[in-house]
Amino acid sequence: MGVDAKGEFVRWESCFRHWVTADGAPGPSGEGGFPAEPGRYHLYVSYACPWAHRTLILRRLKGLEGVISLSVVHPVMPPESWGFGDYPGSTPEPLHGFTTLSQLYHHVDPEYDGVVTVPVLYDKVRDTIVSNESSEIIRMFNSAFDRWTDVGLDLYPRALRDAIDRINAYVYSHINNGVYRAGFATRQGAYEKAVRRLFAALDELERLLSRQPYLAGTLVS
Repeated sequence: MGVDAKGEFVRWESCFRHWVTADGAPGPSGEGGFPAEPGRYHLYVSYACPWAHRTLILRRLKGLEGVISLSVVHPVMPPESWGFGDYPGSTPEPLHGFTTLSQLYHHVDPEYDGVVTVPVLYDKVRDTIVSNESSEIIRMFNSAFDRWTDVGLDLYPRALRDAIDRINAYVYSHINNGVYRAGFATRQGAYEKAVRRLFAALDELERLLSRQPYLAGTLVS
């Protein structure tokens, strides 16, 4: 993440884009060989990160607390990396004894020079990062591990996927990332541009929700 010459926030692309699938087949990106298995995968999050929140929510809703283990970093991030510190709710790093999340990234890729972000989904068997892209992690949680849960909840039903994809793209660009554009802008013009775009998007969603109960789908009786 950074700021361009106009003072506008620019987000780095996530670098690890493999997928856990039910049978280990390749997902939409990355390589295969990541079959869903209980106890194999570990999730690193920060309670201070909204992108990590949705992986925690899916893990809970899908009943995966006993299937995917969890570590929580210190909520205050120094410039160099998220860390594992003495703070209520935070946890030690259990797999390698690392004190910072950057150590995990460089353990996997010694040449890594990108931003150290959460959430991170880690494969204990292959000793590597599966993904650090929250939108893809939640889709893995939604379906890959259904064999080990009895929740019966599908948050990405096939009949609604096109509509979900469209609204997610809009919300991500204009609202999720829009908040960051406003909050991290370093020039007044960039800030005002970001704020106008953000509130216009919120107004658009408000108009949509005035006509229907959900952004995608209808009310189930």
